[in-house]
Amino acid sequence: MIEPAMTLANRLRAGETIATAWSTLAGPVLPEVLVRAGYQAVTLDMQHGMHDFASVVQSIAAVVHAGGHPVARVPVGDYATASRLLDAGAQAIIAPMIGSVEDATAFVSQIKYPPAGTRSWGPGRAMELQGVAEGQAYLMSADAETLGLGMIETRAALETVDDILAVDGLDGVFVGPADLSIALSDGARCEPSGEEVQQAAGRIAAAAIRVGKIAGIYCNTLKDARRARDMGFTFISWASDQAIIRAGVSALLDPFAEG
Repeated sequence: MIEPAMTLANRLRAGETIATAWSTLAGPVLPEVLVRAGYQAVTLDMQHGMHDFASVVQSIAAVVHAGGHPVARVPVGDYATASRLLDAGAQAIIAPMIGSVEDATAFVSQIKYPPAGTRSWGPGRAMELQGVAEGQAYLMSADAETLGLGMIETRAALETVDDILAVDGLDGVFVGPADLSIALSDGARCEPSGEEVQQAAGRIAAAAIRVGKIAGIYCNTLKDARRARDMGFTFISWASDQAIIRAGVSALLDPFAEG
């Protein structure tokens, strides 16, 4: 059984900073390798990545067996899949484009058991991966030990972030800086590292911290990741599997090409 103090939820609530790799390439081997190489968590992206339901389910098990925390980002509005992935053992779900209280409420409804939500019962695989033998034990801890993070990446979400964070059962927020940049510039630019977005990210982190909820963010550069940590973000994505591979290849081949 996973020790309660070692769950992703409790580590983040205790103020620990967790770095997650961002997995876009389908298949369980690479997420496992990323954990064994040092990442504490891997986020499996179904929205823009190549993952489908089967590859995420396989990758969740691989990440757990490697000693990491599996997280999944579902497609926009696909809250039914969010519930299924919790049943498969995901420890957190990131929901994109949460732009209103209504969006956040609909998301929470699918990922939390009554009375907070309407999640349907069927967590057999999650119980196996967590080493929980009794359904009652899982039921009593599931809502606290599985996280729902709503992505703040639109002008409407930024303007109502306090109301979104007030939704009972939403565990925190996750900043999508690319879409937020596009939204704030009315489609004129995509500058996730730009000052306007970084200032907005700081406001979002502060709002989450004020109410004791989790603040997460996707970072495109090491500078962004360090700045996010200084802002108070504790769940930080840096970097994607494709970026890691490119950086590794360059580190190997560039010195060789130079002779």
